[in-house]
Amino acid sequence: MTIFDNKFLQWALVFVLAININTMSAQEKNNGGSLNAHQQSMAAIAALTATGDIEQLKIALDSGLNAGLTINEVKEALIQLYAYCGFPRSLNALNTLMSVLEERKAKGITDPVGKDASPVAENADKYQVGKKTLQMLTGKEEKDIKSGVNAFAPAIDTFLKEHLFADIFSRDVLTFRQREFVTISALSAMPGVEPQLQAHIAMGRNTGITDNQLLELAGLIEKQIDRAQANVLRKLLSQPQLQLIQNDMLIRISEIEIASEYLQEYSAILKEEASQSVKVEPGVVAIYPMYQKEKPNNIRIVEIYASQDAYKSHLQTPHFQHYKTSTQKMVKSLKLVDMEALDTETMQMIFKKLSR
Repeated sequence: MTIFDNKFLQWALVFVLAININTMSAQEKNNGGSLNAHQQSMAAIAALTATGDIEQLKIALDSGLNAGLTINEVKEALIQLYAYCGFPRSLNALNTLMSVLEERKAKGITDPVGKDASPVAENADKYQVGKKTLQMLTGKEEKDIKSGVNAFAPAIDTFLKEHLFADIFSRDVLTFRQREFVTISALSAMPGVEPQLQAHIAMGRNTGITDNQLLELAGLIEKQIDRAQANVLRKLLSQPQLQLIQNDMLIRISEIEIASEYLQEYSAILKEEASQSVKVEPGVVAIYPMYQKEKPNNIRIVEIYASQDAYKSHLQTPHFQHYKTSTQKMVKSLKLVDMEALDTETMQMIFKKLSR
């Protein structure tokens, strides 16, 4: 291939990418600025992959496939995420997807595979392709003279451009807007990556993602991960952060005495109920069961609910109802002691620490 052919290929690619971004921006204006079912599913999948929550990821993957995501779209997102949350979590997520697909197949569900990625041009100058892609995402010209971390460690600059922004972002299964949305969702779920999240928010806006959609994403991050992480995204959007501790938060210590002959059975049921409550109920901050060393049948449970409504909702859940009906005959005595925090400011710090 001649130098002229190589240059022509690069500029042809840039032209196509420009059309792609303009088309995505037009589509974004047409959908009213709210997240559709595909985007909500992708947000949950990306966030839970980034945090390594496999149990909830299985639920999100199942919901995403039900919402119409193709197998290849989900695979592509999970492959891309290795660049942001590491190979282990990306591989774990791909294995989880395989498991979910096998379960769905056993139920007679046939999921659409979707289109395969077009081959990346082998003769293209990958560094230049990645450089042009990054320029289009950021809207800024890439200087030939490196600075900052790219000057300090030139290899990272090469890897980012040749691999992430050329090899991965050039694959056409997902659009630039979809890729940036996946990236923002993952980074929003991860503590300690604010500079990278801020950079990708800017890139996401350039591909047509609106601030209303990003604010809606913050609500999804709060539901799937926690309020502290959602507040990081809200802060970068210059939006009000929500209080980690609500005014009607309920804090309680349950003092329970269990009949000795039922202790082992009761402990197993309680452990399962506490685990389910914390995992699936956003309003359950903590259910922490303990027993007295000298009197193992004397159980103490520290319970923290985000609000009175969260507590009322908890009482109606199937796992709590199962706990209540199954253990009623095992309980010799029960005392519920409602508590008030002496130092709410320190409590806020505790919740922030737990979310790291």
